[in-house]
Amino acid sequence: MVKEAKARIQKGKILSFVPTGEYYFKKGVKAYHRRDFIKAKKYLGRAIQLEPGEPMITCQLAIVSTELGEFEYSNRLLHEILEELDPEMAECHYFLANNYAHMGLFKDAYHHSKLYLQLDPDGDFSDDTEELLEVLTLEAEEFEDELYEQDDLIIKQEQARELLESGYFPKAIELLKDVVKEYPEYWSAYNNLALAYFYLGKVEKAEAILEDVLERNTGNLHALCNKLVFAHYQGQSENVAELLQVLKKIQPLLSEHQFKLGATFALVGEYDLAYLWLKKLYKHGFDGDGPFYYWLAYSAFYTGFENFAKSIWKKVLELNPDKEGSEPWNLETKNSLGNGFENMAESIFQKLDSDYVEERLFALFLTTVSSKKEEIIGSKRLFQNQKLTKLEKEYLSMIRLGKPSKTNDAQEVAELFYENHQPIGTIESGLYLLWFSVFVEVSKDGAPLKNKRAWAGAVEYLWHKLRSEKVSQQEVAERYGLSTATIGKYVKLVNNYLN
Repeated sequence: MVKEAKARIQKGKILSFVPTGEYYFKKGVKAYHRRDFIKAKKYLGRAIQLEPGEPMITCQLAIVSTELGEFEYSNRLLHEILEELDPEMAECHYFLANNYAHMGLFKDAYHHSKLYLQLDPDGDFSDDTEELLEVLTLEAEEFEDELYEQDDLIIKQEQARELLESGYFPKAIELLKDVVKEYPEYWSAYNNLALAYFYLGKVEKAEAILEDVLERNTGNLHALCNKLVFAHYQGQSENVAELLQVLKKIQPLLSEHQFKLGATFALVGEYDLAYLWLKKLYKHGFDGDGPFYYWLAYSAFYTGFENFAKSIWKKVLELNPDKEGSEPWNLETKNSLGNGFENMAESIFQKLDSDYVEERLFALFLTTVSSKKEEIIGSKRLFQNQKLTKLEKEYLSMIRLGKPSKTNDAQEVAELFYENHQPIGTIESGLYLLWFSVFVEVSKDGAPLKNKRAWAGAVEYLWHKLRSEKVSQQEVAERYGLSTATIGKYVKLVNNYLN
């Protein structure tokens, strides 16, 4: 019997099992019906790898993503089906309508609901779509005002975020003040308003806004994260440690909150914690923007995952080509001149189009130290700029032709700052904006700017004080080769012009 069993084993064939896309698709659907959405997403993701371009699998993954609250990712999949895989798959419009309704984008929800009913009036989801349309068109005469209100809010918030990221602080403040006036409990706008004031050096005002948010909306994660950022930039080590302990205990469920937490940890150098949250989002298909991939790459690099960081950096450059040269592994970058606003032509053009003269002057200074100087001064956009006053035109003539004017003095003072504060990022921008605000008033007064180092020292001292940073007049005087008495004299002078 033993010999016979051995013979059978030797003659038997081992059949290999190679799972197909259909196999994983069926497992994904079963997991979905059991409401085990995490497993369903995993199986469906594997099915797509084995059968890329299969619209049914992609659609089912979009449905599962909706159940997980990942509306942006679900929408991306649905648009991919309609634009590339199967434009006739009308039900995708129904799923898009539902997603947009959940996201508060009622205009888009209405659009896709109507499209679905046009393409498949007797389809499986026609009754559900009719019900959705009834909700969307409730009190039709107020449809424009009420249903589009949230769309308008989201657009304004996005505009404010872009203004902040490009150092366009006064304009961001103007926009955000309108938002909070119109929507007094829209906490995100308050938090961005606090950031804008902080970057301009108005620290007390920024902190007061955060305290107000936390008092009216206890535990607001964005406010807590911003408090940590403020403490970090001001070197308040005790406050940093205290806030870190609070934030480490928080386990947010919303992807937006997870991103905010991860990005904040990365910004203050807590890369292990940052990587934990940002990689988790990445694995779950989070459809992030440029800052998401930027901080993911940085946290990956500083936690030892260099190859992954480099692969993510490709996405950063795809979304924001201006970031080229600021790779975390490029050691020269950390001390180079090309890592701030001065190396971002689009940011300079935005500032040149500002309604505030100090921002336009700041943009012209950035041009003088920019690696893209020739591109900017020779551009049609600059020639067609109708906002430049006589003062900025003089500055421009000085840059292009070396034509002497009082703007030479402003340039020399800004160059003194640049010796100590470069590259110019969001924090440093406040110093330069403060100086050009003073310069505008000095120009109106016709006062001479003889002692450049004294003007520079006084402005920098006041900038640090506005940011609640501990600095003495003697310390700044030594940095600029001045006496304490001279600094004191010019601090009073600058204060008079600011007031």
